Amino acid sequence: MHLKTLTAALLFASLSSIAAASTPADARFQSIYQQEWKWRIAQRLADDEDQPKGRRAELPRVDAATQEARRRYWEDVLKRLDAIAPAALSKNERINYAVYRAQIQALYEAQRFREYEQPVNADSAFWTDITYAARRPFKSAQEYRDYILLLRDMPRYFREQLANMRAGLARGFTPPRVTLAGRDAPLATVAESRTPEDTIFYTPFRSMPANIPADEQARLRAEGAAAIRDAVQPAHAEVLAYVRSDYFPKARVPLAAESLPDGRAYYQSKIVEYTTTSLSADEIHAIGLAEMAKIRAEMLQTMAAAGFQGELPAFLAFLRSDPQFYAKTADELLKSAAWIAKKFDGKADQYFGYLPRRRFAIVPVPPDQAPYYTSARGGPGVYLVNTYNLPARALYSLPALTLHESAPGHAFQMPVALEQKGVPPFRRAYISAYGEGWALYSERLGTEMGIYETPYEMFGMLSYQAWRAARLVVDTGIHAKGWTREQAQAYMHDNTALSDHEIETEVDRYISWPGQALSYYLGEMAIMGARKKAEAALGSRFDIRAFHDTVLQLGSVPLPVLEARIDAFIAEGGKSPYPAP
Repeated sequence: MHLKTLTAALLFASLSSIAAASTPADARFQSIYQQEWKWRIAQRLADDEDQPKGRRAELPRVDAATQEARRRYWEDVLKRLDAIAPAALSKNERINYAVYRAQIQALYEAQRFREYEQPVNADSAFWTDITYAARRPFKSAQEYRDYILLLRDMPRYFREQLANMRAGLARGFTPPRVTLAGRDAPLATVAESRTPEDTIFYTPFRSMPANIPADEQARLRAEGAAAIRDAVQPAHAEVLAYVRSDYFPKARVPLAAESLPDGRAYYQSKIVEYTTTSLSADEIHAIGLAEMAKIRAEMLQTMAAAGFQGELPAFLAFLRSDPQFYAKTADELLKSAAWIAKKFDGKADQYFGYLPRRRFAIVPVPPDQAPYYTSARGGPGVYLVNTYNLPARALYSLPALTLHESAPGHAFQMPVALEQKGVPPFRRAYISAYGEGWALYSERLGTEMGIYETPYEMFGMLSYQAWRAARLVVDTGIHAKGWTREQAQAYMHDNTALSDHEIETEVDRYISWPGQALSYYLGEMAIMGARKKAEAALGSRFDIRAFHDTVLQLGSVPLPVLEARIDAFIAEGGKSPYPAP
């Protein structure tokens, strides 16, 4: 069964005739996902909602035997799911089924293609992902003790990852060599630090809660430093030696995902995972070219509004080089981002009925990651802004970037989803086509909200739209059509106002992370299409706040589920999903 078979008719037809009560099929389905979620927690692949988030005293098992056992487990879950007829489920469980089955399918496919044998790409690696443990706040002595145990578990975890990397290298399943240059820097920063106190893993010990007695603080600091010295630094040094001597020099040369073992099927599996559609690479490539042409026409109009005399390439060169468009200090960039975020706050209640309780901080990307990190990232509680290489961080793009990563984008959408009550825990997982589609839609929404105050800022938004449409062309070009790295960079350079540094880091990310870049624009197209449909059907009854609340209340869902929910929204007369105050 494919997502497209879960049509609006199946999910939401005859809503008035669907009883709210559970059905026998509901009970079978609930038993499957409840059992699987408990197993996922035991595997250290998910957090227990009844426990403090991220509080673990050990890292997950990632050895080959454990990974194969996970493949078999999820394969069995799929078989059990396919024995349930979605039509036999109640309304809410039909939505849950569509979300859950897509999630399990993606997890199974990752195991089937043994993605765990490539735990590194141009964007991140297991040795950078692990730093999450050091960046979270600790509130008790027990949390520190658990953290110290986790640090001491790092050699085992790193050895298992090394074994996976060796297996991947042996069969040619690695990132392309060209994308790995410099990605050993975070390893070296830890391995070669003069003292444990100089590493990022000592961060929680630098400032400890006052409720921990001073003598216990001293003991915990000493134990933490010893764990870093005896376990963490040697583990990093072992991986550093391997990637420098073997892995990076021997990584594959071809760029295309289709050059990997069973590569054509692998790339299609990533398309399905990241777009939640069955579109082919050729179809997506064509969509990208068509959308780029539309955006280019808008860019030319905006260039004229700015009063620029000349052709588009000259305008792009002007934007990339004129000092007026770039912050002179990191603080200036951060404060500009904060000002834009507050501009949204002043307009939020005009566009959203439900506002999340969770606030977010604006934080610079850590310096050890910044050279290879994207321009920004957002999520619950944080908007990370990259202050590295300021001449690559255009101020005219900052409004669109801020809307995407902070509010109403990721740092707004994710908390809304997390605050929904009575939702199964697997619904907290992130579906890229929905989440990135919403964030890109948020950039467009900024035009209605009056966030863009100059033609240059409007052009920055359009450049970002072109950036995401270009991803449809570049990702499929690289992975299915034989494009070179230089060809991909040239396409981005000619069609967006991104700096050369951003273009290089972005293209390397697409090369080493097949399919993920396809999420954004296809997701935005689905949301825009659903909105236009609702506006046309509802006319004067259309309420933008009710529409946005309906989209966000769903949390991350496959695009066919979102489209079906808006069909129901229309059938219900465009009413808000929340009770009237």
